[in-house]
Amino acid sequence: MFRLVLSQIRSKRETAGDFRAQIASNRTGAIRINEIIDRYGIDEFDRYIDEIIEYTDRRTRAEVAKLPKGVFEAEGFIDNDGFTDEVVKLAVKVTIDDDGVRFDTTGSDPQRRAPVNSTFAQTYSACAYALRALMDRDLPVNDGFYRYVQVYAPEGTVTNCVHPAPVVGGWETHVRLNDLIFEALAPALPDAVCAGTKSMQCHSGFGGENHETGEYYCFLETIAGGYGGRSTSDGPDAVQCHGQNTENAPVEETESNYPVQITRYELVPDSEGPGEFRGGLGLRRDYMFPEEATFTILADRDKFGPRGLFGGEHGGKSVYALIRGGEEEHLSSKTTVQLQPGEVISYRTSGSGGYGAPFKRNPQAILTDVLQGKISVERARERYGVEIDIADQKVDEEKTKELRSGR
Repeated sequence: MFRLVLSQIRSKRETAGDFRAQIASNRTGAIRINEIIDRYGIDEFDRYIDEIIEYTDRRTRAEVAKLPKGVFEAEGFIDNDGFTDEVVKLAVKVTIDDDGVRFDTTGSDPQRRAPVNSTFAQTYSACAYALRALMDRDLPVNDGFYRYVQVYAPEGTVTNCVHPAPVVGGWETHVRLNDLIFEALAPALPDAVCAGTKSMQCHSGFGGENHETGEYYCFLETIAGGYGGRSTSDGPDAVQCHGQNTENAPVEETESNYPVQITRYELVPDSEGPGEFRGGLGLRRDYMFPEEATFTILADRDKFGPRGLFGGEHGGKSVYALIRGGEEEHLSSKTTVQLQPGEVISYRTSGSGGYGAPFKRNPQAILTDVLQGKISVERARERYGVEIDIADQKVDEEKTKELRSGR
């Protein structure tokens, strides 16, 4: 049966590894559950399962009671759907009362013929994640929690598409919805939410025939970006955000297993969203192909940078580029290109939104950013009103006071 499944898939090695990992994890889970039942008996096992769920219910009810009651709304956009250049509108309304939290995505665009559509399950998981992020970190997640998550997403929209809508890019919609929920709740929970993050999966996928082995290969990873500034701290640089659970693919591992070279892997200077607490920086990752390959970009943020909060500014936009013969051509965030030997695809992901007014930022924090190469001297002056004496590696206090006067 396993060979039958693999015979219908081009990337047999990668898929076989995924399947084996899933089979092994489920088999291990079943063995361990049976060991618990053998030790304590099925009745005792059932009693504990029921109590864990009821315990979670009590904890969740108490957490919901702490949340501000009311109706909170926000709307935003995915840059395009990949088939047309039109933005994809997303809308969310969050209602919090004693019965729980209701999420309503009415007002989101009708489903598209391009694969930016989210299934109801994807939308539900975005809403559940956002609520869970506002609660105690040791709260279990099971039916006792999900009882308090109510989601309405109209059928036939990009947040609850119906057959035959394509959905491979639905996670881009899912993670953008996370950002909108936190933006909607920001006025009521200013200390609990962050500014806009890169909020895209940012897929990088390529494949072809490996001329050394004669094997068809297929590679997929998601690229990190900035995380939003918070009420008391800067956003982390170059991380995955919200619902993502994929880690960095090491350069050495990628180059050892695929016919590609990662020629640049670095932070993107000046990509942060300025703020009292700045947003995180985006990430640059360049892929050079010594032989022909097909490359697919499935990402976003090349039109609009992540939003800031409470006077914080937007993060920098993403750039996706094809570099051939030293010439750079910017590409759409959703496209597939055929590459010739020596050509390079460059990802420069968005930074994230800042939190609070940039002119309130501690000048010493800006000095540190400049000395670390994260922001330029010019950006420090123009966006933060801070003059850096780079020769002496210090803040010019008088010039800074002059720049910030009246702001």
